[in-house]
Amino acid sequence: MRSVEDQLIKVTAAAVAPRPVRVAISEAQGLLCAEDVISERPLPGFDQAAIDGYAVRSVDVSAAGVDVRDEEGELIDLTLPVVGEVVAGSRQPIRLQPRQTVRVDTGAPLPTLADAVLPLEFTDGGRARIKVFEPVRSGDYVRRVGDDVQPGDVAVRAGTIIGAAQVGLLAAVGQDKVLVHPRPRLSVISIGGELIDIDRTPGPGQVYDVNSYALAAAARDAGADVNRVGIVSADPRRLRDVVEGQLVRSEVVVIAGAVGGWASDQVREALDGLGELEVERVAMHPGSVQGFGRLGRDEVPTFLLPSNPVSALVVFEVMVRPLIRIALGRRQPMRRIVNARTITPIASMPGRKGYLRAQLLRDEATGDYLVQPLGNGSGGSSHLLATLAEANSLIVVEPDETDFRTGDEVQVAFLAQRG
Repeated sequence: MRSVEDQLIKVTAAAVAPRPVRVAISEAQGLLCAEDVISERPLPGFDQAAIDGYAVRSVDVSAAGVDVRDEEGELIDLTLPVVGEVVAGSRQPIRLQPRQTVRVDTGAPLPTLADAVLPLEFTDGGRARIKVFEPVRSGDYVRRVGDDVQPGDVAVRAGTIIGAAQVGLLAAVGQDKVLVHPRPRLSVISIGGELIDIDRTPGPGQVYDVNSYALAAAARDAGADVNRVGIVSADPRRLRDVVEGQLVRSEVVVIAGAVGGWASDQVREALDGLGELEVERVAMHPGSVQGFGRLGRDEVPTFLLPSNPVSALVVFEVMVRPLIRIALGRRQPMRRIVNARTITPIASMPGRKGYLRAQLLRDEATGDYLVQPLGNGSGGSSHLLATLAEANSLIVVEPDETDFRTGDEVQVAFLAQRG
């Protein structure tokens, strides 16, 4: 058998990232930025009020809150006339005169000569005139030109995954498009004479096509742009026509049900002459029998997966997902792995790297990871799809490890996190 590591080296060496493309920022979320985006303008683009309040010259309110009394001993309030109002989006310039104030909304342009904003709670909230209870310093509650980004600054760096904050920043600096590494296009095909689509009622010996739906979902989760071809006849001529059609439109092709059983010979006949393709026994469980090669003029990475949905999904997770992540430009294509203590004993198949479905938990007292295997705890129930649906992780067991007692430490790979 070929080791998992050797097979992965072969698979990942075939990863080819599609050429970067320029897309609208609304379409860039989740993709890797392929350029340094240089801002051509400052952010903010003008001095603006950071809060609702009154624009002032700080020197005019420096005495606020000071105990000052008149000749009769009465307290003297510091007051200023309100000579106007500026709302967000205003384009009419206002020049503030000494010992005056202008009411401003959050985001409104600051009047000329104003260098601070009085919060409403520092005043009595008057309309024509205000009493000032507390002073402010120059720059208080003001967003200065370029406080966030200066012209020539890198707003978003190449290699950054574009999320909500990056989309917002690109919009803020006036960038409507951005160069990204696009999602690799992946086609999923299911073959098997027993398969029917889920809109039909199965007859004797028939089962629903699980693989094309499950693998398409796994590919989308990995970041691919997916074409679910669905069920295709294993007739060599028909299958060859379909595969050749997908090779010209895809960066990755996945064919489920193509190894093991009667269909495997027909698949090999159909794909013969399209390129290098090997069916191997890989030292892993489940999913030891699998195929991989590069087909078509563009040597498109093509995977042959088992018909068993659990085995197909595990092979996808271990082999196909890393190739997709590399094609996306991700520096860390593999799942995060942590050490966890077992809650129950675990047994794994000797001589093969085991990927056992599990629930990863946290010990509330210590914060340590705990792991509960699902199914029979040995990975022998590879047909049980319900246990994979319950799993949030895979226990990864090396080929020379077979038995773990309760409390032993094992390696666990994260799957999708539940919110």
